[in-house]
Amino acid sequence: MPRVRFAEQNVEVEVPAGSSILQAAQRAGAPEGSACGGVCACSTCHVYVDQGADLLSEASEDEEDILDKAFDVRMNSRLGCQAKLEGDGLVVVRISKESLDAYYNEHPAETRVGGSH
Repeated sequence: MPRVRFAEQNVEVEVPAGSSILQAAQRAGAPEGSACGGVCACSTCHVYVDQGADLLSEASEDEEDILDKAFDVRMNSRLGCQAKLEGDGLVVVRISKESLDAYYNEHPAETRVGGSH
């Protein structure tokens, strides 16, 4: 079964194949933003894939277009709502500062834990 580890939050979760990184974050209680509700219309679910990128779906043209508008985009950047886990194994991600900020703006009652860049 696919697993996602949110490195800076020190939390790991198993998810069914076909799940997105954003769905894994929601299941694990990891603070990943999702202002558009996970429909590839913003970049608030921006993550960095540190390990296991080969277990994820390929980035679509739409995803790449949205990432062009994101902050601090790197070679390992993905949108959590679009990166689907296709194979068994471990995917290790770090949630971008942009995504953390969006999450805590959406959830003001929650306290920030880890993930400071």
